[in-house]
Amino acid sequence: MGNDNAIRDDDIAPRINEATRAFIMAHRDEDIRDVALHAKRDGDVDVPFALDQIAGRRIARTKLPRWAATDGIIYPPHVPMEQCSSQPAAEYKARLAAELIAGQPHPTPLVDLTGGFGVDFSFMARAFDEAVYVERQPQLCALATHNLHELGVDNAHVVCGDGVAFLKTMPPATLIYVDPARRDAHGARTVAIADCTPDVLALRDELLAKAPFVVIKLSPMLDWRQTIDDFGGAVRRLDIVAVHNECKEILVVLSRERTERPLIRCVDDDASVEFLAGDDERPSVAPVSTLPDMRFLYEPNAAIMKGGAFATLQRRWPAAQIGVNSHLFVAGRWFGDFPGRAFVIDDIGTMNKKDVRRLLGGVKKANVAVRNFPLTAAQLAKKLKLSDGGDVYLFATTDAGGRHILIRARKNS
Repeated sequence: MGNDNAIRDDDIAPRINEATRAFIMAHRDEDIRDVALHAKRDGDVDVPFALDQIAGRRIARTKLPRWAATDGIIYPPHVPMEQCSSQPAAEYKARLAAELIAGQPHPTPLVDLTGGFGVDFSFMARAFDEAVYVERQPQLCALATHNLHELGVDNAHVVCGDGVAFLKTMPPATLIYVDPARRDAHGARTVAIADCTPDVLALRDELLAKAPFVVIKLSPMLDWRQTIDDFGGAVRRLDIVAVHNECKEILVVLSRERTERPLIRCVDDDASVEFLAGDDERPSVAPVSTLPDMRFLYEPNAAIMKGGAFATLQRRWPAAQIGVNSHLFVAGRWFGDFPGRAFVIDDIGTMNKKDVRRLLGGVKKANVAVRNFPLTAAQLAKKLKLSDGGDVYLFATTDAGGRHILIRARKNS
């Protein structure tokens, strides 16, 4: 694919002289505040730039370990580092892309129309014969050119320009990736698809005219059912992605092949649950009389909570939901591979004073959580005079009979 507006690596590399490079290497594992406080302002070291690099690498050590392990990486200022994808999320997109293009004729071009810092692109590009990164900010293009070279992504082409304009003239691709900016015309944060830039709803047909697959990264706050409706039959699948039990993004896969019931995949680290849209019916609920006999409590992970895959969950792990909207499950047996948190139940009771005294039994510290309960976790902890932490887990919810109940539990040792 053409690369008329390509950025050269030497557009950015000269900024790092040897003194600055040595300063970064000498202080890269130190506390950034101490470095800033004691840095000598001599003429050879670009101290503000060096501080950005030290701070960026500190974030990357946990968020992007592969990047942090590559000495030549140049990091942007703090805000873009906080906003970029984490390595697990980017690796998942790479696996998704490889899954989608399996069996497609070669060459297989990837086009990322919203390149940004290039994290997602750097992982996805390796699954393709060639890959084009498009970004309208020259500074980010220069960073991407340099960093992709350092990371050994040799099939990448960087184009500095507007993604929508590039779409209109680009040759066919195998997959197009878009991560719309989630800010409206006034710069306010938004989750509505139509308020994002570019407007992928308006571009749907144009995108699919250029590639058989389009992957769009959207806010985890979106109603995924409405999102499927908004794209009018073009959604092939929708992936709800969580990392360490925190829902990070929704990935919408558009395809030229129309489907009435897209695949929904709920992913949290290595755990995955799939179902077809429309199959997410209500799970069965545990009768109140059976609760005292239940030995184990299960809390689904964030991706399953977002997807509402409770009936699918129940078919694979036969546990009963405590109440209609509790999203907490109980069973008489242990499921070691349950996708979420699992606990041993020590006691169950109501909110009456006698039950509360028995349940707490002198406990002064607990991890309090509420599901479908009239108080927040903080309000309940205050009411029960509990400080946060310890080995006791206290869940408050509403059972099938409408009673407000407390469940005292612990991790299975």
